[in-house]
Amino acid sequence: MTVTVVGSINADLVLEVERHPAPGETLLGSGGTVTAGGKGANQAVAAALLGAAVRMVGAVGSDAYAGPALKHLRCSGVDLSAVGTVEGATGLAVVTVAADGENTIVVVPGANAAVDADAVAAHSKAVADADIVLLQGEIPASGFAAAVRLATGRVVVNLAPVVKVDRTALLAADPLVANEHEAGLILAQFGAAAAPRLGDTGDAGGPGDAEEAAAAALVELGFRSVVVTRGAHGCVVADAAGVTAVPTPKVTAVDSTGAGDAFVGALVHRLEAGDCLVEAARFASRVGAFAATRRGAQTSYPTQSDALPGADGV
Repeated sequence: MTVTVVGSINADLVLEVERHPAPGETLLGSGGTVTAGGKGANQAVAAALLGAAVRMVGAVGSDAYAGPALKHLRCSGVDLSAVGTVEGATGLAVVTVAADGENTIVVVPGANAAVDADAVAAHSKAVADADIVLLQGEIPASGFAAAVRLATGRVVVNLAPVVKVDRTALLAADPLVANEHEAGLILAQFGAAAAPRLGDTGDAGGPGDAEEAAAAALVELGFRSVVVTRGAHGCVVADAAGVTAVPTPKVTAVDSTGAGDAFVGALVHRLEAGDCLVEAARFASRVGAFAATRRGAQTSYPTQSDALPGADGV
């Protein structure tokens, strides 16, 4: 069983601040370290560290950031034979982490912009032979669509960031994984007449009601299955059988930068191992919680030998 990730590879420049600045404000910070990142690479590393056999299709630049960007992919055993080098800059993400663990991220695509239809087609065997093909929103739409066309196994999509991709290709997702904000943007992209107000806990219902409604609405639009993540509040899983809320263990968050990608990598790992989607999401929630207790993205991910937070959601 193999997982092929077609996605982004970045170097992350991480800054630490007491709080996020207001528009126009200058704050003093610390850090400035460069680590490995990119949603595609993050998810590939997360799955590989947990025991999945993972191949990466992507690109880095010819600059000094390429080495740091590939470090953990190499160390975790990800197959990099389909990762190319293009002239110019490696993808770069500038991550600002506040004292409460919340982060903001600005991404410069760099070499990831070269992962188009032609680049993906050049590695068609790596995609077609995979049991699961995992995609995100940090490569060109043509590369995304080409990967879906070439896939013969299960397609999992984490459309982050939410970018315009071929609608038919996106509907191939099983599941579509999105956080509470991304789910609303995807509904709007599909022209949903009454997209739920995500995060609204007013008269419409209690916490999580809007996310459950969003997940159900996405299934109604044609997605076979959907997972809407809610950070510290867990996630909801939806398919034709209904909607299931999945809690996450309570932890003291240090840095949430890579927690969402840890969740997706763990989810794919457990799907590859044969878990149903709900059980895979329960495991992934524990892995995401673990990642939030450590700093960085790929540096925060557990291995098979690490003890994860409790399975009972407390």
